[in-house]
Amino acid sequence: MLKIENLHAEIDGKQILKGLSLAVNAGEIHAIMGPNGAGKSTLGYVLAGKPGYEVTDGTLNFLNFDLRDMAPHARAAAGLFLGFQYPVEIPGVSNLQFLREALNAQRKGRGEPPLSGAEFLKIARAQAAALGLDPEMLKRPVNVGFSGGEKKRAEMVQMGIIDPKFAILDETDSGLDIDALRAVGAGINTIMRKPDRAVLLITHYQRLLDYVRPDFVHVLADGRIVRSGGPELALELEREGYKDIAA
Repeated sequence: MLKIENLHAEIDGKQILKGLSLAVNAGEIHAIMGPNGAGKSTLGYVLAGKPGYEVTDGTLNFLNFDLRDMAPHARAAAGLFLGFQYPVEIPGVSNLQFLREALNAQRKGRGEPPLSGAEFLKIARAQAAALGLDPEMLKRPVNVGFSGGEKKRAEMVQMGIIDPKFAILDETDSGLDIDALRAVGAGINTIMRKPDRAVLLITHYQRLLDYVRPDFVHVLADGRIVRSGGPELALELEREGYKDIAA
């Protein structure tokens, strides 16, 4: 589904990714762990096409598309979803308005007809109920006045509505209490643990992986993947940290 080879990327002239290679197949969940400054978030931003992140070498193949040739909105229409560590607030724009426009823009990009208001509302309410988000919150401005847990639940609702093929979740567990963590983990499993979907989880900690069990864990250090293993690798990192990670 996703194949990255020898990826080099920089921002403001500073090289962050230095020859990263990774392959993610459909039906798999991969966790990316590593110390601060290793390039984890940069990897997510590069895949999503965030402006300012320049790929200087390597290949990015997603479902036989060359991501380097695609604008961010085209990547989203092809099935990529980026979940942020700190979801942004958008005053004056309701969640329902935002999500309907986002979904219909993607449908247009795929040559599909837009959903009517009634059709969209049915989907939005079902996703909110599945993730324990009060449907009334969908009427509020995007993330304005939301707690950290509410923002992440709202983002899971967004992911459920968009229904991407590949989700890049950047520190989704950041700032969550145990109940919110459990709800977000359940949301990821419900929406994305399917034979034709895949997930790249970027995280510092093992705790999210108690709820979303990865097939593979990779350690990113100094812009490269330096170790890979199964879920047991995350437990080792939790015990021992990253001090000997390049060994």
